Amino acid sequence: MTCEGKIREDLKEALKQRNQTRASVLRMLLSEIKNTEIAQQKHLDDDKILDVISKEVKRHRESIEAFRQGNRSDLVVQEKAELSILMGYLPKQMSREEIRAAARRIIETVGVKGKGSVMAQLMPQLRGKADGKEVSEIVSELLSAA
Repeated sequence: MTCEGKIREDLKEALKQRNQTRASVLRMLLSEIKNTEIAQQKHLDDDKILDVISKEVKRHRESIEAFRQGNRSDLVVQEKAELSILMGYLPKQMSREEIRAAARRIIETVGVKGKGSVMAQLMPQLRGKADGKEVSEIVSELLSAA
């Protein structure tokens, strides 16, 4: 089953169970997928759908941080609940050590040319499995130590 098909099935199930939060998040996700398809004028494959989900995860993480700074704990709780639903559609997230090991392999093959060249090689391999900000921090650490 495709990623979009799974989201649609999960939406039907959430509606049957009257789980409003889950249904709302899945509707929003399907809407974002459709908007991206319209913008790109083609049907999205599972990799592109993972990109859309990753973008939504990033948006929710940023919102959580903004709400924390604004002392809006009620909205932080809501965003965290929505984030956990979205995370269920991404592959298992890599640990810092796994990211570090992957980055070291790329640095060894590419050489220490610069952060941009390492990130360009590394990010396609880690798509959906790791947060880009965390990957960037680890690459910076490794390059500064080299």
